[in-house]
Amino acid sequence: MSPRASATAHELARVGLLAPLAGEPLSRLAARMTREDVAAGSAIVEEGEDGLRFYVLLSGMLTVSQATLGPRRVLRPGDYFGEVALAMDVPRTASVRALTPATVASCDLATFEEFVRPLFAES
Repeated sequence: MSPRASATAHELARVGLLAPLAGEPLSRLAARMTREDVAAGSAIVEEGEDGLRFYVLLSGMLTVSQATLGPRRVLRPGDYFGEVALAMDVPRTASVRALTPATVASCDLATFEEFVRPLFAES
């Protein structure tokens, strides 16, 4: 993966989970998220690894799989992943790979705790 600039509020506004953060909070979150291009076939997270970042998919398609259950689902722009490991302080519960060239935005645990975790309590 190749990191680039931060994500934009416009990009994050398309993620349903983040909709309640409209305006200034969404802009602050966007500034703290790292935007990365991912080549097709590349692993983004591996099952069993420590969960250090939360991700949203901005473009492309990703596949989610588990060692014991095989392929689980396909992620599309606007989907997110990585929240389980961060919220529950457990290793990654699945592997995520790029099916196509993709762009993701991610944030660290501190940013997740400040901006994203409260959104799960509201839903």
